[in-house]
Amino acid sequence: MSTGAPLQGLPPLLAGHTRVVILGSFPGVRSLQLQQYYAHPQNQFWRLVFSVFSASSPIEYRGSSYENNSKQLLSIGIGLWDVYAACEREGSLDSAIRSAQLNDLASLHRLCPQLRAIAHNGGESFKHARHTSQLGLPVHKLPSSSPANASWSFERKLAVWRDVLQPYLT
Repeated sequence: MSTGAPLQGLPPLLAGHTRVVILGSFPGVRSLQLQQYYAHPQNQFWRLVFSVFSASSPIEYRGSSYENNSKQLLSIGIGLWDVYAACEREGSLDSAIRSAQLNDLASLHRLCPQLRAIAHNGGESFKHARHTSQLGLPVHKLPSSSPANASWSFERKLAVWRDVLQPYLT
């Protein structure tokens, strides 16, 4: 995908009972092609989020259908969205994002009346914590689930994800 016309992001994956919204920056090429959050097979998002709720040490996440994963995610009170509604970008790297347009993050209170916290997935998303902090909720920075964040091991990421997410979902 190139920087010709602006790319449009994905619609929010939210429910009225969502307690935590995880905000990414903008979907990568594969996610846009499939119209699915975190569709790149090397992105650790789905493995991380479901490992947070496993009874034992990290599960070996093999995935299931996007539809089932999305339903499970919503059922445990987690929603997904991105900080950017549209942008110009070549490739999938956040560093290539240009002319970004923010999503209406203030609408999260209306869309998710039980919202208790915001978690930003990675540094680019967290650059907009000043906007999400205006919601009057705790705002957290998660280590990016992206394969570009290879300096963090899965176990190290999972420890932070557990610390951030579990208190809001019990």
